[in-house]
Amino acid sequence: MNLKDYIALVEDYPKEGIKFRDITPLLGNGEAYRAATDAFVKFAREKEAELVVGPEARGFIFGCPVAHEMGIGFAPVRKPGKLPREVVSYEYDLEYGSNTLCMHKDSIKPGQRVIIVDDLLATGGTVEATVKIIEELGGVVAGLAFLIELDDLKGREKLADYDVMTLMNY
Repeated sequence: MNLKDYIALVEDYPKEGIKFRDITPLLGNGEAYRAATDAFVKFAREKEAELVVGPEARGFIFGCPVAHEMGIGFAPVRKPGKLPREVVSYEYDLEYGSNTLCMHKDSIKPGQRVIIVDDLLATGGTVEATVKIIEELGGVVAGLAFLIELDDLKGREKLADYDVMTLMNY
């Protein structure tokens, strides 16, 4: 199955000059969604993952079914103010400004093998921040899995020390 057949190209969204890769047609097709999820599960099993971590919000869309299929837990990474208990936070720079991600302090056990699942690898900032939080909590990042990688934004370069798997490249 060619998963690219289920990605819609939206020109000039969210601003002029951007080619937005819309994943909602893939999500709306049960066979394509299952194929993507199954590929993530296969990768997670190969990496002997004990926990799936997903950044909001699309990391939830792919990470939760992977965790369910494997019979392991899922831990969300969220923006500030969205998690009700004690968190570990990581602030990182964007092209214009900064962003902060948070995870519950008790989400990961020391030495636990973790796979991060998300929809998109672009500049790598979000996943790099997620990796920093996991490692601060004592987790082992066993692998990173993405539906789409935008090659020209070179996010993979920030992740050179990790095993990265993507299902589609643009």
